[in-house]
Amino acid sequence: MFTPHAPNPALAALLTLVAAALLAGTTLLAKALGTDALGPPLHALQVSHGRFLFAFLVIGVMTALIRPHFTRPDLATHAKRSGFGWAGVTLMFAAAAFIPLSDATAISFLNPVFGMMLAIPLLGERVGPLRWCAAAIGLAGAAILMRPGSGVIEPGALLALGAAMCLGAELIFIKQLSGREGPWQILLINNAIGLGIATAAVIWVWATPTPAQWAALIGIGLLMALAQACFVNAVARGDASYVAPFFYTALVFAALYDGVIFGVWPDAISITGAAIVLCGAGLLAWREGRQRKVPQHPL
Repeated sequence: MFTPHAPNPALAALLTLVAAALLAGTTLLAKALGTDALGPPLHALQVSHGRFLFAFLVIGVMTALIRPHFTRPDLATHAKRSGFGWAGVTLMFAAAAFIPLSDATAISFLNPVFGMMLAIPLLGERVGPLRWCAAAIGLAGAAILMRPGSGVIEPGALLALGAAMCLGAELIFIKQLSGREGPWQILLINNAIGLGIATAAVIWVWATPTPAQWAALIGIGLLMALAQACFVNAVARGDASYVAPFFYTALVFAALYDGVIFGVWPDAISITGAAIVLCGAGLLAWREGRQRKVPQHPL
């Protein structure tokens, strides 16, 4: 599973679906930890610390088994990528405790839109009308998910939007690292630096977890590590533009988990907003896929 050699579109699609299901599972556990489902709610900083701690341990073991070739890392770029990634994950976990998982997941899919916008000043990229159209569609969907007609914008929606912005910035640095360093090296260093940041932050909010919360924290790290491993292998077996649409099924898994576990099912506004966001993100992914073959890591 961890050393692909030949293209295999069918397996690439399957691995992407598994990655999407696992990623949605991390937000489900984050919601359980951020509410009183498993005990006194834990702060989002502590939830993200658990994600990086246990993901680092799992990825460290995988790396030791695979023994990939390492090159000299660009630590400055890794630090920037990990900082934005940690912030994005933390905000996403915080959002999951306040709004339906389907809404939080849909808004987070705006990260390539913000990545495109930031690529203009940071990478000097030129953005054509099709990409701007895709961005406008995605942002329109996010505006619907924020439910402005209710008179008060959901704080959780703003947290999810902040997560998308941070993850969009992270994409900029992933682009800079891709092609220069191997995927396993990027994953290991990212989780190591993220763990350092998360450890420094969690000191101020640490609370002793219950046994059930410890299990959920371990589960978040394990699921995230496996999701990253599956996605890395998926893009090694198929073009990023091919696997990206399959990753959007994370929205379906999130809605299903939320409905079955917490009894929260998407309403008409959620379905409409999510559909519009997916249209914008899908159009942008299709456009990006035609222009470059560099895999982009959404995890």
